[in-house]
Amino acid sequence: MAKWVIDKAHSEIGFEVRHMMVSKVRGHFESYEAEIEADDLTDLTNGKVSFTFDVASINTKLADRDNHLKSADFFDVEKYPTITFKSTEVKKKDDDEYEVTGDLTIKDVTKPVTFKVEFNGKGKNPWGVEVYGFEAEAKINREDFGLTWNAMLETGGVLVGKDVKIKAALEVNPASE
Repeated sequence: MAKWVIDKAHSEIGFEVRHMMVSKVRGHFESYEAEIEADDLTDLTNGKVSFTFDVASINTKLADRDNHLKSADFFDVEKYPTITFKSTEVKKKDDDEYEVTGDLTIKDVTKPVTFKVEFNGKGKNPWGVEVYGFEAEAKINREDFGLTWNAMLETGGVLVGKDVKIKAALEVNPASE
């Protein structure tokens, strides 16, 4: 099987979660590794996908919030520095849509998660390298992974929503040998 890597200059892996019941906070990970093993990226059904996020690289555009997310209240980066995903199954839904199921590990909890993946197409960059584009999204309940910190609001509701959308926009290139 051929190996493919994420072109980080043209990709982003992020998330969004409800804030104060009225808006959404978005963030991303500055540092991550990702690899796809597949003979043909236009048909991922026999492929394997893996990701590792460096949790200390979390960026929500607010240093105080990022530091809180890195603390023991949330990700506890001192004890659990990475989040990982390893695919276990890929199902083709139609010509350009897949469901990629795998094991997501946050802190010391591993649970199956399914990403909806859309193949956006392929082309050649100005240097003649074939590139492929994908978008992926999954929704998890953060409390299932031990991320339970919250605060009640005076007006009712909570500061941080339970559901977190993980979103990825990816440009993929052949791995250098």
